[in-house]
Amino acid sequence: MTDPTDPLARIAAALERMAPPPLPPTDWNAAPAYVWSGATGLAVRDLQAVSLNRLVGIDAQKASLAENIRRHAAGLPAHDALLWGARGMGKSALVKAAVAALQAKDAPIALVQAGGGPDALATLPALFDQLGIIERRFVVFIDDIGFDGPEASSAARSLRSLLEGGAMARPGNVRLAVTSNRRAIVERHMSEQDDPLNPRDAVDDRMALADRFGLSLGFHACDQDTYLAMIAGYAQAYGLHFDTEDALRWSKQRGARSGRIAWHYVVELAGRAGRVV
Repeated sequence: MTDPTDPLARIAAALERMAPPPLPPTDWNAAPAYVWSGATGLAVRDLQAVSLNRLVGIDAQKASLAENIRRHAAGLPAHDALLWGARGMGKSALVKAAVAALQAKDAPIALVQAGGGPDALATLPALFDQLGIIERRFVVFIDDIGFDGPEASSAARSLRSLLEGGAMARPGNVRLAVTSNRRAIVERHMSEQDDPLNPRDAVDDRMALADRFGLSLGFHACDQDTYLAMIAGYAQAYGLHFDTEDALRWSKQRGARSGRIAWHYVVELAGRAGRVV
């Protein structure tokens, strides 16, 4: 029996009281989506996703990703997916929409969003360890992946190992969907100064990571007609009317045309009309 007068015993008891209670185990069958905290899954009771048919101007990408995730949900061979390219063109929205569309058909699949920085990527083996024993299919969604700082190359190698060939490779009931602004997942500012000993190693690591994805989908800035078609699709869905010149003026003020800019304009239209979208 511990001596209650022992100072070390009292300190140990005090520290134990101060420690937070252990996190309850995640019920990975209870929700349509989760956010991975690095230690546990936080349930998202309502997966906010647009309808697939409202994503305009990315038809080929939409068909490819939706079919790939459908195969995964059905227990068929499927790829890890890299969605790369222009900002605001629906990469993240497409991942969520494709999963939600299958859930609407009662497919046994869930979305798990994890962080894309080196620290967050380091916790993926713990996530895979939990998901691998669950009788359900999962898409682990890493949005806007980024590699910065001195640990960037090691993080890229770790993720590459998890994708293919490593001792802690992702389990069979898990596929990754990763978004990036560039196909090679290489930062624009990278130069020889990033690694004075082996200036090409960091670049090669990240390009090798991109090559591990069986499905690579490029998203490119849209032209004027596609931009207006995006607005028209949203406007029709919500019973809104718009003026073409006003819509073009909106994009010029923001210096870009994209699905995100189109949606912002539709929100503006709804606000002017006193409508809820």
